[in-house]
Amino acid sequence: MIKDYYSILQVEPSASLQEIKQAYRRLALAWHPDKKPNDPYAKTQFEEIKEAYETLTNPIKKDLYLQERWYEQSIGRRKTALAVTPVNILRLALELERYVSRLDPHRMNREGLFHYIDELLSSTTIEKLLEFGDKNVNRQIVATILSALNPLTIQMTNQLTARLERLASNDERSQEKINQFLINQKKNFLWSRYKFILIIITTILICLLIYFTSK
Repeated sequence: MIKDYYSILQVEPSASLQEIKQAYRRLALAWHPDKKPNDPYAKTQFEEIKEAYETLTNPIKKDLYLQERWYEQSIGRRKTALAVTPVNILRLALELERYVSRLDPHRMNREGLFHYIDELLSSTTIEKLLEFGDKNVNRQIVATILSALNPLTIQMTNQLTARLERLASNDERSQEKINQFLINQKKNFLWSRYKFILIIITTILICLLIYFTSK
């Protein structure tokens, strides 16, 4: 379970950087091991406070932490509050798609996103969606999840699209959409893998062309 750094620092999630720094100074002073030499929990508490502060004041660490926190809270809400119905799963998928669209792909927690979708598309969920037999809603779920898969690696998407293929087993349109997505993912993977080589070769060819035409 992910730690609640805001609770550790005794601030609200909306706290400003200044408020976080003030809370850290106050708590670090109160829990510093030198201040409580006879308290066996002081060192542990101080380290927790320091970890929370270092995470929430570092833009990259904070961004990744907030992503993990969102994924975990969303999964928790689904487990405790939402019944597995086509409409509820579609609602979660749309919420996820909107959230992912706002993330910086260079600072994205891909592992967290993968595990969230993996949980969302559990075998039990897929079976229940198939039992409902609502093809139109299932088709929307497939399309929405595919959109959220774009930032993931090809290895991750291969695992998750296998779940979607199960959900789309009776829907040719969804199957075609999944197949096209996999084709595009493979093209993007190959391009990202070999684009630097192509750029170098192209640059060399241009230089050679300039050299020979100038003679």
